[in-house]
Amino acid sequence: MAKKYNNVLPGFNLSLGFTIFYLSLIVLIPLSAAFIKTSTLNLHEFWVAVASPRVVASYKLTFGASLIGASINAVFGLLTAWVLTRYTFPGKRIIDALVDLPFALPTAVAGIALTAIYAPNGWIGGMLAPHGIKVAFTPIGVVIALTFIGLPFVVRTVQPILEDLEAETEEAAASLGANRWQTFTKIIFPAIAPALLTGFSLAFARAIGEYGSVIFIAGNMPMVSEITPLIIITKLEQYDYAGATAVAVVMLVISFILLLGINGLQWWNSRRNSPAI
Repeated sequence: MAKKYNNVLPGFNLSLGFTIFYLSLIVLIPLSAAFIKTSTLNLHEFWVAVASPRVVASYKLTFGASLIGASINAVFGLLTAWVLTRYTFPGKRIIDALVDLPFALPTAVAGIALTAIYAPNGWIGGMLAPHGIKVAFTPIGVVIALTFIGLPFVVRTVQPILEDLEAETEEAAASLGANRWQTFTKIIFPAIAPALLTGFSLAFARAIGEYGSVIFIAGNMPMVSEITPLIIITKLEQYDYAGATAVAVVMLVISFILLLGINGLQWWNSRRNSPAI
């Protein structure tokens, strides 16, 4: 007869029940409603709704810009977290607080501010325009907006890991003859890689569904700078609810597959770097 072990913290069954109930109420039921509404379309209607040239162009822009923005944040977010954890300088607390600004700032306000700055008559756009570089109302503007809203995810995910990584390990590596690049690639990066990948995943997922900060700077030109969330809003305004949910389902499935792959890569990386027992 198998011996039953009591958990040190009781109440697992009750806690698990409440967890499943809460996730079902907040996540599963709304998502299932989208699938149910989409099921009212036949195969041809579904394909027309999700695979028209305009919608496909929005997929490419949304996922491509999200990937580029998350990749930029993975690099500069790591650099920002490194500076905030490894150095002491005047104004450090202010910079640390500014990292969280995209969290607190309404996305529509962020979009208007970015548009004003990068428009041809804006502060930065005015300097780029004479060189033939147009940012606002182009895919470049979409990438900038998605990079703006995704930065805190990477910084706040990597920063605690760098704080827990003692500087003595770097000093020990240097004393053994390792240069700075070897110390980073052999000591620091393996320790922060899972957190960095998590921050990248969060920034990427956040960017895919972003709407408010993008619609102003994108210009929303079909086949050029129109994002998929705007396609969904447009279909809703046209009372094409089934078509809107069909596009949403495609976005949901693609996002889930990508995030599942990223999480699998993270699991593989953490297992590969974990010491054998």
